[in-house]
Amino acid sequence: MQLEVGNIYEGKVTGITKFGAFVELEKGTTGMVHISEIANTYVSEIKDHIQEGQTVKVKILSMGDGKISLSIKKAQPAPERSERRPFNRQQNGDRRPQGGRNGGQRPDGARRAPRTERPEPVDFSKNPPPVYEQTTSGNADFEDMMAKFKASSEERFSDLKHVMENKRRGSSRRR
Repeated sequence: MQLEVGNIYEGKVTGITKFGAFVELEKGTTGMVHISEIANTYVSEIKDHIQEGQTVKVKILSMGDGKISLSIKKAQPAPERSERRPFNRQQNGDRRPQGGRNGGQRPDGARRAPRTERPEPVDFSKNPPPVYEQTTSGNADFEDMMAKFKASSEERFSDLKHVMENKRRGSSRRR
């Protein structure tokens, strides 16, 4: 049988570890189901969900380097999701005033400042900031910055090399 990623197969659980279970798909072909792929719920003990020798349906997630990654939970139909209703304070007996725990007041008794409108975005193509207006030749400034950065980087790298050499010398003297 030719195994393909995405297909569902039946296999026999041959071993269980702390991190997953090994499932034999066909004679000589074994894949692993990681603990996170055992069930749709939290799994603390794999043995609570499956047993050695049990036949299980698994979906092949990936294959490569002689390893086959399997999933039991993806081979099963997705569980039904319960319909969630929005939380309503009045239905649940919460009669606090709106605006937080204490009606929008801070612990020191001061009220919060009202929200203000956001400022309009600035179009820098029409009105560049003053910093850009001061530079006469952008390339020269960039080159200067790069030269300074390169010099400080080389200096730091040199310092680091010296420190590492001293550590090596110190550890070899102790022996």
